[in-house]
Amino acid sequence: MNYVYQQVLQRLFERLSQAQRASLQLLIQRLLVAAGGMERIDGFKVMLAYGGGHTSAYALACLRAAQLSIAARGPGTFRLRVVTTHHAGVSETVQGNIERAFSALMMHDDPRVELLMVDDGEVHLFDAREPVSAGQKAAERLDMLIVGHLTAGQTRQTFLNRCYLELADLHRLGSSYDGGVDAVINVVPQRKRKRYLAWGRRMLREAGLAGMQPVEASPAAMFQTFAVLRHNHLTQVLGEPIRPLTGELPHRAPRFVAIDDLLIEPERGQRDLLETLLGLRYDNHAFGFDEAIGGNPLLVAHLHGLRAAFVELCSYAEGIDAYVNQAQQLPRMRPIPSSLAAMLQCEHQRDNAAERLRYLASELAVQAFDLSEGQLVCLLYAPFIEQGRNLELFLRRCHPNQRDSLPGMIRALQGRDAAHWIKEWLEATSGLSMENLQMLYRRKAKRRPADR
Repeated sequence: MNYVYQQVLQRLFERLSQAQRASLQLLIQRLLVAAGGMERIDGFKVMLAYGGGHTSAYALACLRAAQLSIAARGPGTFRLRVVTTHHAGVSETVQGNIERAFSALMMHDDPRVELLMVDDGEVHLFDAREPVSAGQKAAERLDMLIVGHLTAGQTRQTFLNRCYLELADLHRLGSSYDGGVDAVINVVPQRKRKRYLAWGRRMLREAGLAGMQPVEASPAAMFQTFAVLRHNHLTQVLGEPIRPLTGELPHRAPRFVAIDDLLIEPERGQRDLLETLLGLRYDNHAFGFDEAIGGNPLLVAHLHGLRAAFVELCSYAEGIDAYVNQAQQLPRMRPIPSSLAAMLQCEHQRDNAAERLRYLASELAVQAFDLSEGQLVCLLYAPFIEQGRNLELFLRRCHPNQRDSLPGMIRALQGRDAAHWIKEWLEATSGLSMENLQMLYRRKAKRRPADR
């Protein structure tokens, strides 16, 4: 097998520029220092959260090159744990990217490598053939609907909070599994790290948990703090009982090893060669947003378009335009993938592009979350919260034939006797059970300043 690994290393070196090779040597030195020297590198274990996209694939390739380079110099090298996530919004293409990269780098049968995945709060050995569990799909769907109704579809809360909390939980579970790791590799630029920490501190204040250990104190403290936030989210927002924290207590106290400054972005030709080697592909549902870790911008844009068309009574295309313009002007908003922005900014094709986006996003919502366009529109009106404050408006605009049934709907939402067909209609229109709808009826809106 040594010959096979040498071939992998050779293929990687052939696709790196001189500057990138120099940066690789700095990465090796950084890892050796973190381990305490060459004599201790053999027992040193690092973890990378891998999303399958270009940036994390490049980081994975560099770490693999560093691992094999150290092995070529001496009797041992560091152990590499790679953890990815299984969730409903990830396309088959992105999942395939993860498997193809692992195979290209010959990681499956290397005892120095662990390939893991997190699904519904549990750690499993990575298996590309394993579908997303029903529990994970149901949890994501319920979270999107409940938070969406409580915030009238404000996309930062509907998508971003769960994304960040699950990212932290991925790190917590992955870094504590089976004895833990010595270091967590950080490829996120400092500017984004600061934004993430600021979000965490704000969430702690809002949850009344500001007295907890600071999120930046250590990786273990950060992941445990965010785990408490996640449980608070499930309990306070979704109204679910707290599920005990899963994941073993780490035997090691991991540290962060930041390598973002060592990842020199490849030029176009080099990037093509590297992506070809790793087998990276793209699809319409990803629009260049190729990570398994994070929300899909296609659905975010779709909600803005639907809000414009059904709530603000203008056009779907106008809502998309407003979203694109604001995302480009506000640095706090997540950047729109360039391929998606380019498609939407073609003035002579604007309406056609918006309709294509609408079709693709609707298809994704059904496939990933079993949510129809009508159920997303219902979410935007938030018709059930605060004792059905917007229910009459929602019926008048979107379901005028059901306006006479409003008293029966109110009785059903209050838990009183109501016709069976009314309950069925409410469940089908919202995508939620009567139990959840009655819970929403008793809840107040959970709004922050508009994120549009």
